[in-house]
Amino acid sequence: MGTATAGQSGYAGAARTPATWRNWAGNVSATPARVVTPTSVGELQEAVRRAAEDGLKVKAVGTGHSFTAAAATDGVLIRPQSLAGIRSVDRAAGTVTVAAGTVLKELNQALAREGLSLTNMGDIMEQTVSGATSTGTHGTGRDSASLSAQIRGLELVTADGRLLACSEKENPEVFAAARLGIGALGILTSVTLAVEPIFFLTAREEPMSFDRVTVEFDEHFAENEHFEFYWFPHTGNCNTKRNNRSQGPAAPPGPVSAWVEDELLSNGLFQAVNSLGRAVPATVPGIARIASRALSARTYTDIPYKVFTSPRRVRFVEMEYALPRERVVEALRELKAMVDRSDLRVSFPVEVRTAPADDVTLSTASGRETAYVAVHMYKGTPYQAYFTAAERIFTAHGGRPHWGKVHTRDAEYLAGVYPRFGEFTELRDRLDPDRLFGNDYLRRVLGS
Repeated sequence: MGTATAGQSGYAGAARTPATWRNWAGNVSATPARVVTPTSVGELQEAVRRAAEDGLKVKAVGTGHSFTAAAATDGVLIRPQSLAGIRSVDRAAGTVTVAAGTVLKELNQALAREGLSLTNMGDIMEQTVSGATSTGTHGTGRDSASLSAQIRGLELVTADGRLLACSEKENPEVFAAARLGIGALGILTSVTLAVEPIFFLTAREEPMSFDRVTVEFDEHFAENEHFEFYWFPHTGNCNTKRNNRSQGPAAPPGPVSAWVEDELLSNGLFQAVNSLGRAVPATVPGIARIASRALSARTYTDIPYKVFTSPRRVRFVEMEYALPRERVVEALRELKAMVDRSDLRVSFPVEVRTAPADDVTLSTASGRETAYVAVHMYKGTPYQAYFTAAERIFTAHGGRPHWGKVHTRDAEYLAGVYPRFGEFTELRDRLDPDRLFGNDYLRRVLGS
C-alpha cells in the first residue's frame, strides 16, 4: 500500500514532497522524485510528457498487491485511483468499459447492481483493474481464463504522450501484448472487459488427502468448471474447492459458518498461528496438522464475486509458477518430497489452480493448457530457501513465473519459455525506445 500523498507542485496532480511507497507485503519500497494523481486522461498525458522532458522514468502503481518491483521507480509515480468508475456498459456486445484505476471490488459490486458479472476472477478483489490485468491476475477455470484474456479493448498512454486505442481490430499487435504489459508499453487509462448476465455458482469445499487429490486431479479438472485445492505442507491433507454454475437460488453460508471459516480460521486464527510459527518455527508442523483438519466440508450458492473471492488480511510473500497442466502433479509430488526431507517450516498452504490456453502475448497461459502452483510464506519469515528450492522444481518443468510475484528468472530464461517473447520486446522497442517506463525489474525480465 502506498503512503504517498498528492498535492500541487507546478502542474495538476504532482506531490509536494517525495514519500516512500511500499507494496502490500512490505517487501518492496521506492522513493519517487514526485507522485502524480491525475484526475483526467489529459492530466496523465501531461504527466508523462513532463517526465520525459525532465529525464525521469514513469511508473503507474495500483494498490501494491504485486510482490515484485514491477511498479517501483525513483522517477514519477502515477497513482491512477482518481481515474475510476464504469464509463459505459454495452449489453448488446456484452462488455463494460472501466477507468483503469477502478478497484475490482467496486467493479464487481457495480456490475452486480447492473445484473452483470465477469465470467471468472481471482480470489481477492483489492487490486485495480489496470494492476490486476498488467501482471496477469487469474483465478481457476477449465474453460474461462485470466482477467487479461477477458479484455476486449483498452486505451494506453504511450511514451510520447499519445492516447492509443487498441482492440482486435485497432492496433491489434499492441492489443495482444498490452492486455498483460507489465507496465512496459505504457500506462493504461481504460479497459473494456467481457461481461455476461449475472449467474449463480455453487461452491463445494471438501477436505481430501494429498494422495487422492493428485491421483484424481485430471478427473476433478474435467468434471468442474472451476477446481482448485490447497495442500498443507508437513501434512498429507488438502482442502478442495469446486465451483460450478447452478440455477440458484442464493444460499450463502450462514453468518456463524461464514465467520468461523472466513474470519476466524482464514484470518484471525490464521494470523495468530502464523505469528507463533514465525516466533517458534518448531511448532509449525503441529500447527499445520491441526489447521488442515480445522476446515470442514461445506456447500453454498451465491453470485460469482461472492464465491470466487475471499478476504485476505494475513500478509505474506508469494511465488507462483505456471506449469504445463500435464506436469503439475509430478511437480507437486516433488515439492512435497522436498519439504518432507528438509528442515523448512512452512505455515502457509500451497495453492493449485488451472487455466485454459489463451492468446495474450506474455500471459502465463499463452498458448498452453496451464496449472498454477503458488507457494507462500508469512510476512517477516525468511522465504528464500523455500522459494529457491520450489523454483528449482518449477523451472525443471518449464514453468513460467507470475509477473507480479517473487521469482529470480531473467530475460534469457523467459525467452525460452515464451514463444512470443521476441514479439513483445520488439513492440516495446517501437513504443518505448528510450525506456521511459523502464525500471530494474523490467530490465531483468525483458532485457535492456
